[in-house]
Amino acid sequence: MSRGILAVGAYAPENRAPAEAFEEAWGRFDAPGVETKAVPDADEDALTMGVEAARRALLAGEVDGDTLDRLAFATTTPPLAEEDLTPRLGSYLGAPADATRRTYTGSTRAGVDALFDAIETGGTALVVVADCPEGEPDDSREHAAGAGAVALLVGDDAPAVIAERATHADTRPGTRFREHGSETLDGLDIGTYDRAAFTDPVETAVDGLDASGADTIALQAPNGKLPYRSSLDNEAIAAVETVSELGDTAAASVPLSLAVAFEDDYDRTLAVAWGSGAGATAFHIEGTAPVETALSGSTDLDYPAYLRRRGDIVGEKPDGGAAHVPVPTWRRSLPQRHRHEAGRCPDCGAVAFPPEGACPDCRGLVEFDPVEPSLFGTVDAATTIGQGGAPPEFAEQQARQGAFGVAVVRFPAGEDEVSLPMQVLGEASVDDEVKAVPRRVYVEEGVPRYGLKALPQSD
Repeated sequence: MSRGILAVGAYAPENRAPAEAFEEAWGRFDAPGVETKAVPDADEDALTMGVEAARRALLAGEVDGDTLDRLAFATTTPPLAEEDLTPRLGSYLGAPADATRRTYTGSTRAGVDALFDAIETGGTALVVVADCPEGEPDDSREHAAGAGAVALLVGDDAPAVIAERATHADTRPGTRFREHGSETLDGLDIGTYDRAAFTDPVETAVDGLDASGADTIALQAPNGKLPYRSSLDNEAIAAVETVSELGDTAAASVPLSLAVAFEDDYDRTLAVAWGSGAGATAFHIEGTAPVETALSGSTDLDYPAYLRRRGDIVGEKPDGGAAHVPVPTWRRSLPQRHRHEAGRCPDCGAVAFPPEGACPDCRGLVEFDPVEPSLFGTVDAATTIGQGGAPPEFAEQQARQGAFGVAVVRFPAGEDEVSLPMQVLGEASVDDEVKAVPRRVYVEEGVPRYGLKALPQSD
């Protein structure tokens, strides 16, 4: 019984900041080999990107979230410094409440650590790896910092298995770190020391394997130059690298390259994850697995727009909260907010949203049967909220992303339909097709509130 990777899903934000935007602003671009980098929208973070990737992995593996036995989330950039995010992740996916949960952080090797733990345990597991590192505006780490997420479905009788692995660690402090209370990466920037802190553990770990016969190499990429300073085959690295298009995706770097390797049908992949400190884990994967990806970008940002997305040049959030919803009330509606779960009347079959109170058709006071509408719907009515028109909770998002749309969207729900108001990402008109995607709605009392928003679908 071969236990390994059953399917993979991958996601990157559509926003792209090209190298030229930094060169125009700073007179230089300090991320060699990076042509563009993915930039999260103001309402995206590691959790929402992880949900996007996870949905795709479940789709590729033809598995429902309620069948998962284990759920792991790996990131170096959690939205909150302390809170287990797997309950929110599991809520979006409909994972069982008693599924084993694990969170991995603190190192760019966290995603690979989570993968190995999932393989060494039984049952069906989903490993979600998402990251969006940041640095100071004039720092090379910020110039390289990108964003992306991968989800790996793990189970028995897998088409892609780990044939062998080796690990090496060597004390190399100061190459890449983030201090307590800081959101930005730092480093001592000691040229030869930094290079050796990367190449020595990587090469030593690979030496512990039989490296012959690898078709391609999924290597950690803090920027677009450092991976090629190792003794590994440059062409094999370049074949599946994502850093040139997405930037440094931290813990998601190697899993993203694995997704590309599977998508391109490479039968034998050498993967090498590196974490500052410093250590590396090398492993061979034999075979490929089904993949669903969304890694292309469609929106180029100039430098001011990039800074707005980061929240560097926006005003303070206004006081008050016209749309305030207490956390206990918000929690009760999470199945609707995360999966827009509706309810079917057991007496007449009508669908109600939200699934509470009397049946909208027969007026009976019933216990509704859960039903999840399609993620794809049609706009029935739409408007735009311009500057100053949004409640205070949404003022920061509006400052960072601009005016946003609001629409009433109709979603198929079995043989019926449900309609609900949603914020629109961009612009939408009546009869446009949209998809419900996970996003942060707003932050109140220090707590991020997550829900679904409508993303227009291009023809």
